[in-house]
Amino acid sequence: MVNDFPRTLSLLRKEKKISQRKAAAELGVSQALLSHYENGMREPGLEFLVRAADYYGVSCDFLLGRTMAREGAAISAEMVPDVMEMKDNVLKGSAMALLTRKVLTNSLSLFYDLLGRHGDRKLITTCTLYLYTSIYKLYRHVYAMGGSNPENAFSVPYGQVDPMCDMQLKKNELTLCCMEADALKTSDLVEGMTFDNLEQNYPQLAPSLLSLLHTASDNMEGKKNGL
Repeated sequence: MVNDFPRTLSLLRKEKKISQRKAAAELGVSQALLSHYENGMREPGLEFLVRAADYYGVSCDFLLGRTMAREGAAISAEMVPDVMEMKDNVLKGSAMALLTRKVLTNSLSLFYDLLGRHGDRKLITTCTLYLYTSIYKLYRHVYAMGGSNPENAFSVPYGQVDPMCDMQLKKNELTLCCMEADALKTSDLVEGMTFDNLEQNYPQLAPSLLSLLHTASDNMEGKKNGL
């Protein structure tokens, strides 16, 4: 996390003229943890960063010191290149890696199109944090295989990666379970995810998702599988 974050977080609270205790309660953390964030002793995760940005009415980029404009210059979908559509795509790799990448890319494209059509911001955020945390954990373990520890990318100590990531994943799962209770709210999304609708509405992407689901199921059932 950049050095400007603790100072900016503290200044925004003082500008709002509220106590650290009140801000901590409304941000859903303990006063001690907020104090650590404001003093630069601890680094927050993405979820807290987004909550703090919404709470103080600024962008995440402003909180991180990446822009002087409070409304920020946050990254947009248009700013992210789609390497799959690039003419000189350099992401080649082995046949297995290429196949797996296509399966994952297609599956996530389908999934986020469904989420986007549903339009529930909380659902999109929860699913995104779940995926981000899973990928973070995977990357961290792979880096550890070579004894590498790039602190600028992995601020969480390696010994704490599993419990912290697992706790975050369980928290996201609990949020999703609570959202499932509102059947009327999610009925259109669930209806769109039936196999018949997926194959009809996403004829090019659905086979990748079905392949992913079958491979994962086989793995959990202990069956031999090859990608």
